[in-house]
Amino acid sequence: MTATVPAITSTSAAAAPGARLKMHREGPVLVLTLSNPAARNALNPSVYRAAAKAMRATSGFRTVRAIVLCGEGDHFSGGGDLRRLARQRKLPAAEQHGHIDALHEWIMAIQEAPQPVIAAVEGAAMGGGFSLCLACDLIVAAEDAKFAMSYVNVGLTPDGGGTDSLVRALPPQAAIEMLLDGTPSTAKRLHELGVVNKVVPHGEAGATALAWAQQLARGPFEVQARIKQLVYSARGRSRREQLDAERESFLASLYSDESGERIKGFLSPRKKLTASEEGPGR
Repeated sequence: MTATVPAITSTSAAAAPGARLKMHREGPVLVLTLSNPAARNALNPSVYRAAAKAMRATSGFRTVRAIVLCGEGDHFSGGGDLRRLARQRKLPAAEQHGHIDALHEWIMAIQEAPQPVIAAVEGAAMGGGFSLCLACDLIVAAEDAKFAMSYVNVGLTPDGGGTDSLVRALPPQAAIEMLLDGTPSTAKRLHELGVVNKVVPHGEAGATALAWAQQLARGPFEVQARIKQLVYSARGRSRREQLDAERESFLASLYSDESGERIKGFLSPRKKLTASEEGPGR
């Protein structure tokens, strides 16, 4: 797709009182900020819908090459708004069904986005906030960040793909522990388990995530999109099916203009290759 997405400079999508989704561009990177700092950036259905809409709007457009998701202030997100949920108990279940569907549409928009999506986590990522982090492709966390599947503490089961993400990322015992226990895990522990990609000093998660996003934004757009598709679709395929999918994706990449230009650049006498730049030896 060659059309350009409308420029996003500095705007926000209004939600319930006190809750907004802020959006701005840093060159080729779209930054989405959960904004409800007085309530640790509590989530609500209006934010779900605004975020899913923003991500879907950028899908397929080369002007947005990476996405960073962060929280305003001291925390990423404390999860769902319990006051709203308490009020929701007096209303029909069908309404909450629709709210959860809106959250899950956001989760799927993250997975299906061709761009890499990086969560930048400071402070708390609890309940739905943790599920949201896990849905992102990559996680950068401050060394003092805390993560918890805290649903069980208020008598709820997870949403936002939390069970799916943990079961796929961790040994069963570790996933069950986090889901049943509800106590916070440190960024260090999740890094050791392979869930968090980078641990950085307090206050540097956003800048580190943005710098990483800018680096990834210089990569081949279509190839990165295909890599994401291969990774996520591998979950439901046999090894043979995944091998076949890799073959078709490699061929589609090899015969694209993007690959031709990059291979030519690597083979140019003016290009001084380093060991880390060498290609796959095909």
